[in-house]
Amino acid sequence: MDLSLGQLGMASLWLAFALAIYGIFAGILGALRRDARLQTSARFAAVAVFLAVTTAIAVMETALLTDDFSVRYVAEHSRIASPLWVKVVTLWSALEGSVLFWGWLLTGYGALLAITSPNNVLRPWALSIMQMVQLFFISVVTFIANPFIVMAVPPMDGPGANPLLQNHWMMAVHPVLLYLGYVGLTVPFAFAMAALITRRPGIEWMTQTRTWTLIGWGFLSAGIIAGGWWSYEVLGWGGYWAWDPVENVSFMPWLTATAFIHSVQVQERRRMLKSWNVMLIVLTFSLSILGTFLIRSGVVSSVHAFGDGPVGPFFLAFFIVVALAAFGLVAWRWDQVRDNAELDAAVSREGSFLAGNVLFLAMAFAVLLGTLFPLIVEALSGNKVTVGAPFFDKVSIPIWLLIFVLMGIGPLLPWRKAEEQSLRKNLMWLVGGALAAALIAFLFGIRRVYPLLTIALAGFNLVSLGLLITGAVVPRARLSGRNVLSVFRQYAFESKRRFGSMIVHFGVIVIALGVLGSGAYRVDQQIRIDYGQSVEFQGYELKALGAYTYPELSLLQSGTLTEQDVSHISLGANVEVWRNGKLLKVLNPRINRFLGRPEQPVPTPSVLYMPWHDIYLNIAGELNADSSSVTLRVVQSPLVTWIWIGGFIIVLGTAYALSPNRRRVKASQEARGSVQA
Repeated sequence: MDLSLGQLGMASLWLAFALAIYGIFAGILGALRRDARLQTSARFAAVAVFLAVTTAIAVMETALLTDDFSVRYVAEHSRIASPLWVKVVTLWSALEGSVLFWGWLLTGYGALLAITSPNNVLRPWALSIMQMVQLFFISVVTFIANPFIVMAVPPMDGPGANPLLQNHWMMAVHPVLLYLGYVGLTVPFAFAMAALITRRPGIEWMTQTRTWTLIGWGFLSAGIIAGGWWSYEVLGWGGYWAWDPVENVSFMPWLTATAFIHSVQVQERRRMLKSWNVMLIVLTFSLSILGTFLIRSGVVSSVHAFGDGPVGPFFLAFFIVVALAAFGLVAWRWDQVRDNAELDAAVSREGSFLAGNVLFLAMAFAVLLGTLFPLIVEALSGNKVTVGAPFFDKVSIPIWLLIFVLMGIGPLLPWRKAEEQSLRKNLMWLVGGALAAALIAFLFGIRRVYPLLTIALAGFNLVSLGLLITGAVVPRARLSGRNVLSVFRQYAFESKRRFGSMIVHFGVIVIALGVLGSGAYRVDQQIRIDYGQSVEFQGYELKALGAYTYPELSLLQSGTLTEQDVSHISLGANVEVWRNGKLLKVLNPRINRFLGRPEQPVPTPSVLYMPWHDIYLNIAGELNADSSSVTLRVVQSPLVTWIWIGGFIIVLGTAYALSPNRRRVKASQEARGSVQA
């Protein structure tokens, strides 16, 4: 009897489940007995688990691409007429597939860890911790939310994916980046636990996970920015961040991971903040699991969430077990974790990092409180309350401004204690840059307090970056007699980690200015335009040409096309955007109705991107093919494009910091060669 795709997928999951259990026991026994053969066997098991889950992924994609509706997941979430890319991303568009995809990425990281990690006392324990996390996800997808259940009577067609998810190509990118970020941050957590188990909570575990941490943080940053862009281009409200619960649960681990990345520098340099660093990485992983529970349990309402599902209690139990076990291990090993060194002076680089930890944690706690408070109130009293953007803005803006101050002054401070003369000189430059930026903004008509402060601190940080670069380059140029440009180029290539962090900080400045402009000076109006007529909006002329449909209704009415031939029907309006007598672009805001789910129409905005501001149009009222006018939501968002540019700069800086330093690699190879000789 031939195996169906559903049965083959289930067999792959069962094999992965058995291999994961074996890998855990082999790894732990190998570590306890110091048995190299068992440890090697555990590493092979990690690779085998990845191959087994990869087989399950390949089977699911085959079922989706071949419209095999005998597989229940395909029958419930795919459609014959869906485009190819939609069928591919349907893998992670619903609960069961998303858990399978998450587990696959996790096993991929585990396999890479097994292959590339250096052979030392930490590796078998870290790999066993990774495999325990893998086992949980494989168990969920095997026993609780199995996407490979076979239907006795398959339907002829399915409804297709969630309309919001198949409405924009960004859904092929945004979830993948987020998952890569979440899963990537499991690696430093595993090594932190391994360090505690082996009583080695020094810098060794951080040195081994530095690259993994930056990779996870970089992917998570890119995923958050991509999610904001998706929200901007799909949801139709003209914004990109609404403090939605699902947005918040991705933001919280990013905050703690950012604090961790900065804080580990203190432990590397001064052997301080060991307890902070272990606690931060435990918090980061715990918040990732908590967020997974909130998204997949149905306890929060969000356009991003997966709705009700059977996995909620299991993720909650896993979060509780992880938090209790990890924090319990920290408490058990507190004698090894607590700091022996003391802070020499508050005004020092380590002092600024410690203050940054406090601020990032304060922000994460405020976001966690605002996210969970409505759930707690409803559970205790049955009353429904909401915590909206005003609360988060009031709490977050002052904290962000303080973080912005530390971001500028912190890297200029020396270790241990700042000299008064040097500190005063740097502060004069920084304050001068802040005042100059604020004065320029004031002359351009900006009068509100927070925008002026943000612009001032942007100037403050730009001067800081300038001082960091000149402080590194100019002395070298004087000593060597070479020109500044060649010395700068050498510095940038030899100090990739430090220079990459400067690029990231510059990207943060760019994003801050984009958030300032699009948040404080956004213009949002609802305008009705008769076809053939024009209206004025913020110095632009909007001319509505007429309605359009895709595909043409005549093709559907004549039977040339049927509903089985098309994935969706669009009804929209063509609107010309003019300025100073020049046609800039024809925008086509529309409403998409996906034929498998016609009860869920999706308004789809159209945007004219420009450096200083965007013009954003979305259908705001009823629209049909024989309408004589169109009602639009028209938004002008200053500097919003710079948020996406700033996000790209952050990713670029992270990638640059991760890129290999040829000179150091060569020196390391020569050192190994001399040792072997």
